[in-house]
Amino acid sequence: MFRGILMDKRVLFTLFMVNLLGTIYGYYWYRWQLEATPPEFFIFVPDSPTASLFFVIVLLFFLLGRNVPYIEALAFLTLFKYGIWAVVMNVLTLYIEGSLEWEAYMLIVSHGAMAIQGLLYAPFYRIKMRHLTVAAIWTLHNDVIDYVFEMMPVYHSLTTYMNEIGYFTFWLSILSIAVVYSFSVRRTVFRH
Repeated sequence: MFRGILMDKRVLFTLFMVNLLGTIYGYYWYRWQLEATPPEFFIFVPDSPTASLFFVIVLLFFLLGRNVPYIEALAFLTLFKYGIWAVVMNVLTLYIEGSLEWEAYMLIVSHGAMAIQGLLYAPFYRIKMRHLTVAAIWTLHNDVIDYVFEMMPVYHSLTTYMNEIGYFTFWLSILSIAVVYSFSVRRTVFRH
């Protein structure tokens, strides 16, 4: 029954619209950082909106009754990773500064929802090892761009902790890859 609700066209369309609007807002939120970003790094800077864009594409294909496994792998992996990452960074900011703006609380809720969405739709993905491999390379490459070339999202009060955040982010990527493997690839292998 729950699976039926998740794949109901009205639910899919609602999630499609919510994620589309969130994606547009996310790219808008990154506008100042993108203005200071060299063009070759544009695609790697707005992490969360790109993750939700992948999911918008997945939802569109679900509405059409189809799967796109490479995009599903990218969506699941990045939704989970950047959903968790943004929640942790905002909670860390709260710990350091003692308070947050209302937008930060909105980011905690919306990014937490991103990670949950990725997990909820795991039974419907058709991700195989080759799809996860491409998504893993994308994600780990993005970590290099963020923390070696210093293109990571800007949290001003956290800048003195960039080495620790980079280390945390790398292991969060590994955890996220393992989650996608466990919830999608491994499940698919055992289904055949």
